[in-house]
Amino acid sequence: MKRALTAGHTTLIFLGFIFSNVLFLPAETPAQKALPLIFPIPQETERRSTRLEINTNVEILVPEAAKEHDLFLARILAADLTDRFHAPIKVRAVSQLPDKGSFILLGSIANPLVQRMLDRRHSPLTADATAPEGYLLEVDEQVALVAGRDDPGAFYGLQSLRQLIRRDSKGTYISGVRIRDFPYKPFRGVKLFLPGRDHIPFFKRFVSDFMALYKYNKLILEMNAGMRLERHPELNEGWIELARNLNYTRRDRPLGPGAQYQNSVHHDTADGGVLEQEEVADLVKYAQQYHIEVIPELPSLTHSYYLLSRHRELAEVQTAEWPDTYCPLNPGSYELLFDVMDEYIKVMAPRMVHIGHDEWRMPVDACPRCKDKDKGELFLQDVVKIHNYLKGKGVKTALWGDHLVEAVRGSSPVPKTSPTGYKYQIPEAVSPEQIEKGFPKDILVINWFWDDRSGPGTEGWGKRNDLELQRLGFQQVYGNFRPQFPDWAGRSSQTGVLGGAPSCWAVTSEFSLGKDRLSEFLGCANVLWSTHELSPVELSRTVSARTSEVRRNLSGRTLPSEEDNDIAPLSIAKQFDLASKDPTFGIDLKGITTGVVVSGKKTFNVEAPPSSRLQPALLARGLSDKTAGIEVSQDASSVLFLQACAKPASNDWVDRYVYNPDDTADLVGWYEVLYEDALVLTVPLRYRVNILEWNWDQAKSPSNYCYEADLVCFSEEEGNPITFFAFEWPNPRPGKVIKEIRLKAARQFRNTRDEVIPENGVLLAAISIVKRRPTPSLIPPASSLRGQDDLPPNK
Repeated sequence: MKRALTAGHTTLIFLGFIFSNVLFLPAETPAQKALPLIFPIPQETERRSTRLEINTNVEILVPEAAKEHDLFLARILAADLTDRFHAPIKVRAVSQLPDKGSFILLGSIANPLVQRMLDRRHSPLTADATAPEGYLLEVDEQVALVAGRDDPGAFYGLQSLRQLIRRDSKGTYISGVRIRDFPYKPFRGVKLFLPGRDHIPFFKRFVSDFMALYKYNKLILEMNAGMRLERHPELNEGWIELARNLNYTRRDRPLGPGAQYQNSVHHDTADGGVLEQEEVADLVKYAQQYHIEVIPELPSLTHSYYLLSRHRELAEVQTAEWPDTYCPLNPGSYELLFDVMDEYIKVMAPRMVHIGHDEWRMPVDACPRCKDKDKGELFLQDVVKIHNYLKGKGVKTALWGDHLVEAVRGSSPVPKTSPTGYKYQIPEAVSPEQIEKGFPKDILVINWFWDDRSGPGTEGWGKRNDLELQRLGFQQVYGNFRPQFPDWAGRSSQTGVLGGAPSCWAVTSEFSLGKDRLSEFLGCANVLWSTHELSPVELSRTVSARTSEVRRNLSGRTLPSEEDNDIAPLSIAKQFDLASKDPTFGIDLKGITTGVVVSGKKTFNVEAPPSSRLQPALLARGLSDKTAGIEVSQDASSVLFLQACAKPASNDWVDRYVYNPDDTADLVGWYEVLYEDALVLTVPLRYRVNILEWNWDQAKSPSNYCYEADLVCFSEEEGNPITFFAFEWPNPRPGKVIKEIRLKAARQFRNTRDEVIPENGVLLAAISIVKRRPTPSLIPPASSLRGQDDLPPNK
């Protein structure tokens, strides 16, 4: 049966098959085959066929006079084994290594037990592994040993050990390996906004179970007025009003008086709210114990909305609705800025402060004090004042470096025209002569202009910018870093290149980082730590294979299907009616395997179509809104969907839609879950959140992953790969019976560009439910209850 399609509608397709007696347990998916044993990939790995079984006879050993750091490592591992792998393990202090038996030993070479174990095994650390942050990791059937060159090295060795823990039908174990490892670059950072109060638990999980696990060691944290400022409470009040104003007016930034383009606001810092100083101090302390240095970013000169929301008198453009740059010739600008810096320094005790200074977009003649002055000299004097102030407090300075390179910002004022026809000029770069004469060379430059695509697109433009910073005498870190970095091997070996830091320019939340940044952050972790590079295809498969683990770590919850609960497939075969030749989307499911499909612990029964004239699919009547319901009639702990969409859709970054993050991912449809008490809940299907296209494997783009669903490869047939995505929806109403589930079409969904998205389709291969765990039927014998009636009340 065919139906005419209209623009902006999503067609819904059901797939399914009758049960096959042949159990289909796919061998490793392509993503799993490419998955490195440990990530980032260690410099030197030897896999062993042995494994250390974790049972009640295995203990974590620490010295009798153990350092706090050794105890911290032991606690992390004991918690992981107990909470995630159902393997409770004890930590025991000893003076000597046991002659026999199994144990785990963690620490640096300063730990006497670790040093004795190295001597016993004749395993001295090599010159490379004795570099800062290096470690040796050995696991066999008796012992798991982590020996770090220093405390950070021992910590990173533990992060590798955590990735070797497995659980199968025989129990929990640690895979056998011998690893020597050390970092490629010393600066392995991430740039985030200060989280809001509601996202602090997520932020801590991101620090401990993502940044630390994948061996990042720097966190650039943009602050603005997101912390309680006791000297200037008006800045907190102005910050809150600014954020609310932009959200309520559906804007990501205000325009200038002539409709000129102003700086982005970053008003989702702290979720547009304010954290108390004690909360900020706790976040810094928490990161530090995981060997992560927090570098507060306090935008100054530019992106200074938070300073000027209640101090318009300090702005260069005082008539702006919300001014973005302060006047560098107004002494009051520095009185305010240094007051704010003092409070942050007191609370966070940083070794370095990032002072912003990118994208100076002020019309050059707009400020009465500045209009006749050399803009390069103004920029230089502003930076020197702030640098000297911080240096006097023992704090180093970092900044964005675009105004230090004429190839980026020009050698003369740059002409601009606003949408209303207002013509103006914006400041040029500081000249090389000005830099050589008076610019402090101990400032760390964050280089976001390393990519040819960030400029005119001329080949080699980015590399020439690197070399210019090097020639000027600066050390640099690549900002807005990406794993597909052109000529990384060559450019990273240049003098003064310390590392890199990918960025998230949106709210610090699981949704934002999970949906938009996972591929980038995972890929960059490997590039910065390891010398083993991954191709885009290899990275794509690695990201897809690790998504489930990352999701579990960042969400902080285990799904019902992962807790050894019974899973029951539902039958949907009677609803198929998609013709064998699909004229609309060209869907070709030839070669798809039927029977039982397993993805992790998610199990589905993929049924066969009732007729050879049909593909194993139902084209649900999305346009007429008459989708048949799928009967459930059970109290399910969760519902499992094996799904895909008919063709690619779009996903935009959350920072493009600050006031509505969910709709940055195209809505292609949703499920309606109808309970027996008539309450209906909806489960949105959003592109790259929980659904991707059925032929996803043709593209293999690292950025095209699905955060909330796991890749299932049905067929790797040449020219016709078939992939679906296993998505689990936990029932938010446990104890209530779900009557049925209906699949609905999205209609006239408008994306972040206010365009109606093209027609799409939703494929549903199978549905299963995670059943309610039965109540134990054992009743204690009557003799065990005898005499209880005689107990006094409340006993």
